[in-house]
Amino acid sequence: MLTIVICVGSSCHVHGSDEVAEMFERLIEKEQLSDQVELIGAFCMDACSMGVSVRVGDEVFRGVRPETAEAFFYDQVLPQANQALGG
Repeated sequence: MLTIVICVGSSCHVHGSDEVAEMFERLIEKEQLSDQVELIGAFCMDACSMGVSVRVGDEVFRGVRPETAEAFFYDQVLPQANQALGG
């Protein structure tokens, strides 16, 4: 199971964390990864001034924006999900 954590603290919320989470939810469904990817929220990931923080597995990314969320998903999340599945 690959875990994705999206910061939903006040600063990340202002920078669009809700929209990022919604995009990830749609893409997880679209790519049929609901059984392999867990999406959760967390408060403050210690990078408040950098935009939305996202942890994929053990790697933390800063500055994810709603307009880059889909590209981020396909560049970072999907490869790690596939790797976790052994493919």
